[in-house]
Amino acid sequence: MDKVAVLTHILKPEVISTLLGGELPVSVIKNNRYISLLTSDALATDRNAVDNSLDHAIQAALTDETRFVILTGPEGSGKTTALEKLVVGWAKGEHFQNFPYVFHFKLRELNSLTGTLSLETLLLHHHVNVPRESLPLILKNPAEVLFVFDDLDQCKQSLDLSAHTLCSDPSQAASMPCLVASLLRGSLLKGAAFVVASRSTVSLKFLSSTMVEVLGFLKPQREAYFNKFFPDPIAAGKAIIHMEKTLGFYDICTSPRFCWTVCSVYKSLMDAGAKLPETLSQLYVNILVHLIQSLSLNEACSREFISALGKMASHCLLDQHSSCTEEEMNSFGFQQFLTSVGAFLQVHGDPSERRVFSFHSSLMQEFLLAVSVFCDNSTPGGAEKMLEKHKSHAKFLDLFLSALSEPLQRRPLESLLGELNSDQIMDFKKWFKSNSEQTLKGFHKEKHQHCFHLLHQTQNESLVKEIITPSARIGISYGDLSLQDCVALNYVIMCLGELEQLNLYHTGNLTEEQAEMLAPTMTLSRKICLSQSSLSAGAVSHLASALSRGITKELDLSYSHLGDEKFKILCAGIRDCKLQTIQLAVCNLTEAMCEDLVSALTSGSSQLCVLDLTFNDIGDQGLTKLCKALQSPLCKLQDLQLHGCKLTAASMDSLSAALCSGQSELREVNLNHNTIGERGVEALCKSLQHPLCKLRSLKFFDSDLTGSCCPHLMAALMSEHCSLSELDLSVNDLGQEGALQLCQALRQPGCRLEKLCLQRCELTEPVFKELSSVLTSGTSRLKSLAVGIHAVGDQGVKHLWDAVAHPSCLLEELDVEMTGLTDACLEDLCAAIRASKTLKTLELRNNSLTDASVPAIVKVLQDSDNMQEMNLKYNDFSEEALSILDECDKIRY
Repeated sequence: MDKVAVLTHILKPEVISTLLGGELPVSVIKNNRYISLLTSDALATDRNAVDNSLDHAIQAALTDETRFVILTGPEGSGKTTALEKLVVGWAKGEHFQNFPYVFHFKLRELNSLTGTLSLETLLLHHHVNVPRESLPLILKNPAEVLFVFDDLDQCKQSLDLSAHTLCSDPSQAASMPCLVASLLRGSLLKGAAFVVASRSTVSLKFLSSTMVEVLGFLKPQREAYFNKFFPDPIAAGKAIIHMEKTLGFYDICTSPRFCWTVCSVYKSLMDAGAKLPETLSQLYVNILVHLIQSLSLNEACSREFISALGKMASHCLLDQHSSCTEEEMNSFGFQQFLTSVGAFLQVHGDPSERRVFSFHSSLMQEFLLAVSVFCDNSTPGGAEKMLEKHKSHAKFLDLFLSALSEPLQRRPLESLLGELNSDQIMDFKKWFKSNSEQTLKGFHKEKHQHCFHLLHQTQNESLVKEIITPSARIGISYGDLSLQDCVALNYVIMCLGELEQLNLYHTGNLTEEQAEMLAPTMTLSRKICLSQSSLSAGAVSHLASALSRGITKELDLSYSHLGDEKFKILCAGIRDCKLQTIQLAVCNLTEAMCEDLVSALTSGSSQLCVLDLTFNDIGDQGLTKLCKALQSPLCKLQDLQLHGCKLTAASMDSLSAALCSGQSELREVNLNHNTIGERGVEALCKSLQHPLCKLRSLKFFDSDLTGSCCPHLMAALMSEHCSLSELDLSVNDLGQEGALQLCQALRQPGCRLEKLCLQRCELTEPVFKELSSVLTSGTSRLKSLAVGIHAVGDQGVKHLWDAVAHPSCLLEELDVEMTGLTDACLEDLCAAIRASKTLKTLELRNNSLTDASVPAIVKVLQDSDNMQEMNLKYNDFSEEALSILDECDKIRY
């Protein structure tokens, strides 16, 4: 086979490149602009793979065992160019030299072959004539033949077996679809190899083949393409940066064809010194302006032409047709324009034959439809009706309409088409504003995001401020945003100038690109919520930078499994920012990160007051390091949450020393779920008695305390220097003796405790009786008492009801959950509520109250001025009783 003739034929241009149709494969190859396409397999192994990914995939797939390789991918993804490059490479001796014969067919062209012909005839009269004497060799050695079929999905007839009687004789005449089906099914030239390209593989399921999914261009491939398109590296850099910033997040950017269009538009604008488009809509305005100017039509004809294109676009969308016949084109009003449609549409077939017309892309199709809507001079309401009519098929129509409703956006088009229909535009803007305001009052994040996309396309800051009023719920979770969503959200917040809360809760994977897009929004957010999210190291870096430059005062990263390395990156931002609260619960942090944290806390510019390290295994060594910061006058920490941090008594001396150093600002320490024990409590109680200790809240929930700890606690509470107002000792085995010792301290006039939690502490009725005495002593300051999960029954809790009814009792909150209450307590309970002037909330969950108690409880709560809430969950109520409880909004059940 004459390879020189093959090269000459395939590199001979038959038509010229068009703005929408993409650069011709021959031009790409000749101008050395070919970038090997990325495949799904290559992406899975190396995201930055640029060189030879598709070429390698085809060569690796085509083996002695596998004779079929199918390239799949959407229109414009570069399959045609890849196949022509493959044939050129073969003709130049670069690859596939084990095939002496390569036949390259385009199914679109074969469709024009009517009637019947044999395989021999097809091969002899292929683009490059095969010498007749070579034909027997080809037919005798099919393993030496490679067929390259492009646009296989464009075959006029189905390749299904039921549609054809397969032929096996190369000299037998058959229809073109029958010949193709016979070759693919091995009836003809069994053993030949095939590389085929098809958008869809539905009709090719019968093939035993290797599928290669063509992804087109990701960012590295786009950069390589732009660098080859623009001779000037500076221009190439400017163009690619702008595209990635304004368009790179759209799926269409993976299309080499679209990249050609963008490069062509950018080059034209840059050469003219004009501004590059900021949005997808602005890009298509530029494209359409260029195409209309190329036709040299007057204003009236241009408008008529766009209207015809709009009718065609609507027809193709509604009927789900990819192409239109010449008769259909005439019905849309194209009679005088059929010779001009080549710049806008793909035209298949010769003028002498039955031609079909189709759009190059769905995006251009929808944009032309949008323009035609505002060209329409019919009665207002057309835009809203058009959206409703096409909502199942058009993805970008409302975005384009939003952009075109703005005068600045549509002005370049109006210079060629005349003024668009102002009534239609005003009617659309009225609908858009009303619909957006209603959407943003709801809780559907997808609808919120779509609204932001529409506003982004308008590029109208005043419209954003007009639509997003204080009633808009833009604090709902926007977790798992796409890159496109990030751009739209960022635009809206930049217009607003400030955001109360950026809620990205439950973001599966916040990438560096997404965080970079959202960085300006982060700087404008008072609170950032990223709880239950996963952040890449690059994303953390952008977050840290935003914190150091912005106004954020609260950051929630709880359950983000950040890890020490990423936290170290974050510390760069914490060191110098306005952050006051950071929540780091369950972030996989260890003792290793404490040095970085200490450095940040003592930087002199850190304003951090609240630090939550709940369930991070920092251990005693980590806390000991952290205590160095607590003793620094530069550290402003007031609230330290160390819940479940694997601490023991070993680190309590260091914490105690920090608390009474005179430098610590700590007001609250949470040591829940640690193994503190008596020795640890003793160390901390010494600090509580120190005049320089400022601690007001201390929590020991489930911290391995026993009754032997109570003398130390009693001494601390009775100290004149103790400023503690809240103490949680729940889920510790204090027992009767220990609790009674605490009561002695509570009775002292100098004891400042206002909130005491003693749930599941092995308390008895005598303890409840003593607590009652404390509450009515006139010296107790207790306002909140939790003594639930003790089986003292009605008799034991009666002591507390009597105390609540006493005028000296200051209790506002009482928790007697799971204390064995029955209906027998009802009289004392109601009497206490009626008599109390202070009680506001009452916790009665998990008791044995029945329907008999319901009427009295409802009445006493309705009559009470101070009672705000009673929790009756998990009592023995019937459905009927629950409906009665529902009458009182103070009751939770």
